[in-house]
Amino acid sequence: MAEPSNASTPRPRSVRMSGGERRAQVLAIAQELFSSEGFHHVSMDDIADRALVSKPVLYRHFPSKLDLYLAVVDRCGADLLAAVENAVQPIEQGPVHRGDGQAVIAAIVRAYMTFVEVAGESSGLLFESDVTHDADVRARVEHASSVAAQRCAGVLARVTGLPDDDCTIVAVSLISLAQGAATHRLRSADALDADHAVELVTRLAWAGVLGLLRPDLEYEDQPLPE
Repeated sequence: MAEPSNASTPRPRSVRMSGGERRAQVLAIAQELFSSEGFHHVSMDDIADRALVSKPVLYRHFPSKLDLYLAVVDRCGADLLAAVENAVQPIEQGPVHRGDGQAVIAAIVRAYMTFVEVAGESSGLLFESDVTHDADVRARVEHASSVAAQRCAGVLARVTGLPDDDCTIVAVSLISLAQGAATHRLRSADALDADHAVELVTRLAWAGVLGLLRPDLEYEDQPLPE
């Protein structure tokens, strides 16, 4: 009877890809691993093994694990900002009408619900990152949320008449509310229907904003008397 071989099992051969395809593949694998295991529990060896590439090939695309992590964060952030932009852009076109403020809030809440639903646990890379000890890294991780807040604040200023600084605080608070509700819904065993969740959070947020509105704001359908 033939003796068992001591040779280790060879790694399956990697499929040939262009540089862009390989980078996208590595990003997708890294996003999955970082989301499920966290930055500190994932090694470049883990990612190389999953991608079926050598470490020199991996390092050719990403000089370090942190560079790879931040590239994943940037990609998730771009998805979030696209969702926010798609939500607020239609509302800010045309004249300002009474009730548009509530529509803006509903759109922002829905954008976060949709982003978290699609991204799954990957959303935690932006909201619950375990790599924020360094100020520069923290700023990079929080960049998308910061830009989203600025974008939302600009639209709220237009449809509520609140001062810019007030709108910034309101936008940051609204985003925290929407983000928390969306994350809870993702991890809840008996999650609410998305439309119902959006309606609830919108009603809660709008009830607070309504008490802050300037009474002298002019609307297209109801201008102030001269």
